[in-house]
Amino acid sequence: MDSNPLHPALTVTHIKSHIPILLEKDSTHYSTWKTLFQVHCQVYDVIDHLSPKKSAATSSSDTAAAAKDKDDAAAIAAEHLWTKLDALVKQWIYATISQPLLRIIIQPGQTALEAWTAVENEFNDNQNTRAIFLGQEFANLSLENFASMGDYFDHAKQISDQLAAVGSPVNNRMLVLQVLTGLTEQYDSISTVLQNRDPLPPSVKSAPV
Repeated sequence: MDSNPLHPALTVTHIKSHIPILLEKDSTHYSTWKTLFQVHCQVYDVIDHLSPKKSAATSSSDTAAAAKDKDDAAAIAAEHLWTKLDALVKQWIYATISQPLLRIIIQPGQTALEAWTAVENEFNDNQNTRAIFLGQEFANLSLENFASMGDYFDHAKQISDQLAAVGSPVNNRMLVLQVLTGLTEQYDSISTVLQNRDPLPPSVKSAPV
């Protein structure tokens, strides 16, 4: 039996099949990208590379001193693997963001955590701008721009979630009213009925349109 099995992260060959979002500089999908990336790292046992590195525990006992050579060899191997995995996670970050965003965050010799933090800071620093952009997109929601009612509802909910992520949450009442307002003329009658219901439907998914 192999005493040094291949780390699961090293088996990933197509990162974009696991994280199918290319994060753009002005994207409204940062929270989605972040969640997918964290889940992926957790599944492949490299989530620790998105946090400060923990120092290896040391011991001054006689037993530890006697096994120093063996421990040193193991420590060197562990450090080599950690460095390789850190480069891999950093590569995943680079591969799932756009070129303009990459040019902003990339720095020579940065760790995966530094790259991850740079992306996070880029989006946190622009929260007000993104809130304005998302608010405009939310206000202009229209069913005619979508292939199906399901796609329309899903997109409305996504924008609502994104607004919450940048500190501008939309309550259910405003979400439902905006969705009803954006319906096409063929739904005018049912839209009017629903807008005058008290209470409104509890969510856009439940609106019988």
